[in-house]
Amino acid sequence: MPIIYHHIASLQDTLNLLRSQQRIALVPTMGNLHAGHLQLVKMAKQHADIVVVSIFVNPTQFGIGEDFDSYPRTLEADVAKLASVDADYVFAPSIDEMYPQLPPPTKVTAGNIAMQLCGESRPTHFDGVGIVVAKLFNIVQPDVAFFGQKDYQQLAIIKQLVRDLSYQIKIIGAPIVRAQDGLALSSRNQYLTDAERQTAPVLHEVLEDLAEQLAQKIAADSFDESVLQSLLTKAAQRITQAGFEIDYLQVKTTDLQAIDFEAFKLKENQQDLIILVAATLGQARLLDNQLVLLNRPLVK
Repeated sequence: MPIIYHHIASLQDTLNLLRSQQRIALVPTMGNLHAGHLQLVKMAKQHADIVVVSIFVNPTQFGIGEDFDSYPRTLEADVAKLASVDADYVFAPSIDEMYPQLPPPTKVTAGNIAMQLCGESRPTHFDGVGIVVAKLFNIVQPDVAFFGQKDYQQLAIIKQLVRDLSYQIKIIGAPIVRAQDGLALSSRNQYLTDAERQTAPVLHEVLEDLAEQLAQKIAADSFDESVLQSLLTKAAQRITQAGFEIDYLQVKTTDLQAIDFEAFKLKENQQDLIILVAATLGQARLLDNQLVLLNRPLVK
């Protein structure tokens, strides 16, 4: 059973005794753990001697009217799940422990990369992610940290944070873990009704189809802005007809830049692409993404 720490100082005292001899990994979570989180822990065990899992529902990354108060808090069940994958320590601080003043006067902002996609409809979200991740990195001082690729924009922002603040931490993004029907695992999936849960896999089905269509157009040298917009429009229609309300459906380069169509025509300047979507079904806001790997098989 992992040892639970609720206070920063006590966790740091323990880790400081270990870090000179052992490699430490951090898996940050907001709890309500599912198989995707456990896969992160399993990966962390392969890269480090000690695995610390943080469980903290972070108020600074929730906007007004979002689900902070109703977000599931299941610490006892989470710790039992973490025991099954041999996590070593759980860091489960209170809000007061993490934030002596709320809202915190110190900001960690990500710039342009945070102003698109999720940042358009959730303008304060990534500032909240920035401060909590920076604090967790300072508290744990891990050698390596693991994040899921489902939150692709968040992963990109964290990599930028590590680079720009000169953290000596290796960031590893783990592939999306999916249910058998293709739905990306998420703590918010529990907000889906039984009927909505049957509908939800449509989101990834559409992304897979769109990725295949894009790859075909690119291979045939018939890819340009108008083709992309046409394919996006048809994909969006399928998603909305299934009952979703789309926040965004976009195609970017894998470093989250807009596609340079003129440069793209030159084969040597082609970059892999990624399709990103956020859509609400009932009470659940679902994220997903799909890589479009040029001249390589589609990764499902």
